[in-house]
Amino acid sequence: MAGGGCEAAAQAASRIPGVSKVLVADAPHLADGLAENLAAQALALARNYSHVLLPATAWGKNLAPRLAAKLDVAQLSDVTAVVSADTFERPIYAGNAIATVQTADPIKVITVRTTAFDAAPASGGAATVETIPAVAAAGSCRFVSRQLTKLDRPELSGARIVVSGGRGLGSGENYTKLLEPLADKLGAALGASRAAVDAGFVPNDYQVGQTGKIVAPQLYIAVGISGAIQHLAGMTDSKVIVAINKDPDAPIFSIADYGLVADLFEAIPEFVASL
Repeated sequence: MAGGGCEAAAQAASRIPGVSKVLVADAPHLADGLAENLAAQALALARNYSHVLLPATAWGKNLAPRLAAKLDVAQLSDVTAVVSADTFERPIYAGNAIATVQTADPIKVITVRTTAFDAAPASGGAATVETIPAVAAAGSCRFVSRQLTKLDRPELSGARIVVSGGRGLGSGENYTKLLEPLADKLGAALGASRAAVDAGFVPNDYQVGQTGKIVAPQLYIAVGISGAIQHLAGMTDSKVIVAINKDPDAPIFSIADYGLVADLFEAIPEFVASL
């Protein structure tokens, strides 16, 4: 646990079942999560362990290559299943195939697709908490500022329900008018296909897909999304997929649990009215 004023977080981590020890490095220069500082902190410990795991998020992908390069080992990316201590599964070709990869490196640096695994319980464990020295701050960078997006809805990557819109909505105005009331009724996060983002309907952080966010909610509702491979790679692990599209041959229907061939401009208001 590396950060500034992170004692409460360390105590929370110690209560997770399966955790045997929590090491805490608490210093002001670690508070802002700069990869240069965090990588140095992790490297001070990594050689004592056989596996170093990070989430396959923008944060994890910023940190893992630094560790792998410094440790002179290969990085295993986007792992979705553990076969054994040295063998793992990961999707390739936009999720159309699963590769089984094995490594002989003494230290395994791995990024994990967290949506492929069930969340650990938040209580039930009793790990020890140990304070360790914080490494010196890297002189090559400094934290300047951070602009945060404030959301009134759940965060996309961790939401239980996601409502996503595609190019079929026609405009950003239609996206807002049709999908926001539906998301509000369901308590859902809002997402979008790359086509909708490229068309300027919504900002980049709404994008679900191979080059966007990987999601696996309990319910995924795809509205006006044809189902390009790029998009399917980001949401095929969803527990229940509902697709609404006027094209009966849209690829999205091949993976949908429930499909509605209809004009979304009529179907969505009816959907909202019935909730």
